[in-house]
Amino acid sequence: MHMVVIMAKVKITETVLRDAHQSLIATRMRLDEMLPILNKLDKVGFYSAEVWGGATFDACLRFLDEDPWERLRVIRREMPNTKLQMLFRGQNMLGYRHYADDVLEYFVQKSVANGIDIIRIFDALNDIRNLQTAINAAKKEKAHTQVAISYTTGEVFTTEYYVDYAKRIEEAGADSICIKDMAALLTPYHTAELVKALKETVKIPIQLHTHYTSGLASMCLLKGIEAGADIIDTAMSPLALGTSHAPTESMVAALQGTEYDTGLDLVLLNEIRDYFMTLREKYIKSGLLDPKMLATNANALIYQVPGGMLSNLLSQLKQAGKADQLDAVMDEVPRVRADAGMPPLVTPTSQIVGTQAVFNVIMGERYKTVTKEFKGLVRGEYGKTPVPIDPEFRKKIIGDAEPIDCRPADLIQPELETLKKECAEWVEQDEDVLSYAQFGQVAVKFFENRRNKELGIDGAHVDKVNQIHPV
Repeated sequence: MHMVVIMAKVKITETVLRDAHQSLIATRMRLDEMLPILNKLDKVGFYSAEVWGGATFDACLRFLDEDPWERLRVIRREMPNTKLQMLFRGQNMLGYRHYADDVLEYFVQKSVANGIDIIRIFDALNDIRNLQTAINAAKKEKAHTQVAISYTTGEVFTTEYYVDYAKRIEEAGADSICIKDMAALLTPYHTAELVKALKETVKIPIQLHTHYTSGLASMCLLKGIEAGADIIDTAMSPLALGTSHAPTESMVAALQGTEYDTGLDLVLLNEIRDYFMTLREKYIKSGLLDPKMLATNANALIYQVPGGMLSNLLSQLKQAGKADQLDAVMDEVPRVRADAGMPPLVTPTSQIVGTQAVFNVIMGERYKTVTKEFKGLVRGEYGKTPVPIDPEFRKKIIGDAEPIDCRPADLIQPELETLKKECAEWVEQDEDVLSYAQFGQVAVKFFENRRNKELGIDGAHVDKVNQIHPV
């Protein structure tokens, strides 16, 4: 009898239509720039294409005068053979606050109805309670439910911490787990150790997502694959590297002829590369793609601070005329983070911790001025921090305010019907209420433009300010 050896093929999620351009050009790729290549992308045989969520929704409404729902429907129509994937911030959905469960459930229902197959859900604090409603809603809609671990470093973030979180994710009903290293803090050998430990602990597939910022992404992916990672995130090379991802074609070539062979066609990928190369040149010419974004920066590994957070801190100090205080702020960030219960430094916690560190340094006295957001984080408005916050410190920061120890969304009344009433005059499709729920006046401005165009009124205003809205 012959033994049949099944090749351990590695699967690829292509990020060029979402995270790649979010990372390099502040999410400004337009639907008409995507359209000509969607058909070819659909033929590749990717495990999935990440096309929606993250900051795409915000950018469509705020800057591109595009309906994000229409974008999703068009991509679905043009890519019938590829699973479409989105990034979803748990109870925050795609906005910047926690929403009531009824709004979240409706959002998940509409995302799947409009074409999403895989929902990648994460929480900035790795608080499983902030993910459970989203997990249940995605499962109810029969979407593939992937939960992402917000990867970070620090004393408490041991392999055991991640193994324990992965167990809880699996128990909560997730179909797969993603190690989400948005700040490019992973190193190759640590990736191998982490993936191996997770593979030994859970039965569901493990996906690996890291950025190229520190120059290590390809090596991390390779070591992760050798340790058993099932799926990796990559980006077509013209929009890879820098703050984006490892290049798709390079990873496909690296694995060819091995037991991990992806089976993807390099010739077809090269045709797709040519198309995106033309787009890349256009972005560089227009100033949208700053070559600085493509430089390797190992600062994150030294300071344990994401690259985007570092540039934010510097610009805040410059505005205060205190640019010479950067070292003092970099020393203060880990202290503030420890006081606040060691949150992973991702949106929004990176901004909250960083801004508070800046205030502590420029005021010359720690916590003399405390931001509203920092109070909220310490109070428990964002969920449970990885390490309990010292009760005395909490009291000092929030005063007589009642600490929140439950899941924050438990305190939010159902709000879908109220939101529907508030935006009734603008609604042309069911989904509009969800655009309004998350982006309020930005959505209303978009609805006004849409109506003006329908009425043939010219000069609809589009906000072209080059403002970046993070993940």
